[in-house]
Amino acid sequence: MQTDIVLTFTGHDRVGIVEAVTKILVHQGGNVKSSRMARLGGEFAMLMLVSLPEQAFERLEQDFAPLRGEGYHILLLRTADSHAEKFKGWLPYEIEALGADHEGIIHEIASHLAGQGINIETLDTSITHAPMSGAPLFSMKAIVMVPPQLPFQKWSEALDEIGDRLNVNIKVGLVKGQ
Repeated sequence: MQTDIVLTFTGHDRVGIVEAVTKILVHQGGNVKSSRMARLGGEFAMLMLVSLPEQAFERLEQDFAPLRGEGYHILLLRTADSHAEKFKGWLPYEIEALGADHEGIIHEIASHLAGQGINIETLDTSITHAPMSGAPLFSMKAIVMVPPQLPFQKWSEALDEIGDRLNVNIKVGLVKGQ
């Protein structure tokens, strides 16, 4: 019988770290269903959904011991995929934000969404530099799940107000293909 786990992995970046982690997973019959990986500062972070034989879960702890000994932080969490049932009928929207970087942008947006009962599915942010001035520019892209009974105007207009207050352009649109 197969089980799904969420694997989080963080530590210093080095050549071959993705190969080392995936080698362990393949050795135990695991398959990476989805993943996100990024170098953040000088550290490397992985987040993976992995399917593997039920009996392999316990062996993973032993297999990851050498990497833990090198200072890597590894968390293995069994998961049950009740996501489809929990959010049945909810509507997926994409939110994009772009503007001058400053503290609190993510918090303001996340606070509003949580207050409306909206679930954040994915959230990616980055800081780049404006072409002419070199000023730091914040960008964010998120996918959210909105309860079907929540009127679009109620929550999206409030995001516009937040954007105006924070001097950030916020766009909201229904995820295509949904």
